[in-house]
Amino acid sequence: MTWALRRLDELGFVSRGRSRHRPRDAAHLYDGPYPFVQTGDVKHSGLYITAHSQTYSSAGLEQSKLWPAGTLCITIAANIADTAILAFDACFPDSIIGFLANDRKADARFVKYLFDATVQQLAQQFSQGATQDNLSQGKLLSIPLLMPEVGEQRRLADVLAAYDDLIDNNRRRIKLLEDSVRLLFDEWFVRLRFPGEVFARSGARLPDGWSRLPLEEVLVLQRGFDLPSQDREAGDTPIYRSTGIVGFHNKAKVFGPGIVTGRSGTLGDVHFVWQDFWPLNTALWVKEFKRVTPLFALYLLRGMNLGQYNGGVSVPTLDRKVVHKAEVVLPPVPLMERFDAMAQDVHQQIDILTKINAKLRAARDLLLPRLMSGELAV
Repeated sequence: MTWALRRLDELGFVSRGRSRHRPRDAAHLYDGPYPFVQTGDVKHSGLYITAHSQTYSSAGLEQSKLWPAGTLCITIAANIADTAILAFDACFPDSIIGFLANDRKADARFVKYLFDATVQQLAQQFSQGATQDNLSQGKLLSIPLLMPEVGEQRRLADVLAAYDDLIDNNRRRIKLLEDSVRLLFDEWFVRLRFPGEVFARSGARLPDGWSRLPLEEVLVLQRGFDLPSQDREAGDTPIYRSTGIVGFHNKAKVFGPGIVTGRSGTLGDVHFVWQDFWPLNTALWVKEFKRVTPLFALYLLRGMNLGQYNGGVSVPTLDRKVVHKAEVVLPPVPLMERFDAMAQDVHQQIDILTKINAKLRAARDLLLPRLMSGELAV
């Protein structure tokens, strides 16, 4: 098997995205039928980009470009060299580079996995030291890619994609399960259509037995704990960072059930943990459930949109002092307990699928560098 060094532009078409305006400057360009993918959408995707948070109107499309499904998106600002493949036609800004593989020379999936294994770290080194990290197209094209012939690329990509397909399928199942509980929470505690009563909201009035309190009187958020990679030992205790499970350890720092959310880097994700766990210092965990049940607290925090409490400058950071002062609505304890009892079975299923995905990612990531270097053939 022959491997050779190639530049990205020798393997297909490469170009930056196009977007001349921001939403606050030209609102008429947005909220139309054309998907507009941004760096955050790439970062939070798996192998494929299947969701987007913004769209373009016809006017927006005129000042941009519609890339076809199958385009590999490579971020060059904010989060450097994150990659994912478009599952639909979409526009994206100049903070993303698009790569359309020449079918005779490259498989976009293989290129994506090669970035994950080796290129991302090199690309990030190019961008360090600037006021705002960014990577030029020229610097990206200067990075040599060690590539086998295209048939071998497809075989290697098929192996890794099998893991990602299972992960994506489980992720979709988790979302459906979470949506079912969220809809119940909204029905009872937002629309106030709870068992035994359909409350007619009148101004700021709440049903009897309900109250408005600052979050700090309901629960307490605490910073997580350091655990360097070299100190982690094989075990079944999940390690959580701001985005979820990042690995496993043989010791726990916090007794479950518990809740983890982001403190630094990624904000807004809120995770429920059944078993004992180790929250890292990029995360916050609920140290004390003062006046709430755990599953009610989970959906209460998710409904608060915690990302809006960013107190960081260069790195997003959750400001606990501000969050703790935020006012929340609290129902009577029996109603919270009834909600928890109904949500418990669903979340136990979610917990099983979450752990399976963590194991699948670990297995995939173990194979990734060996397959991408040619050390392991298929």
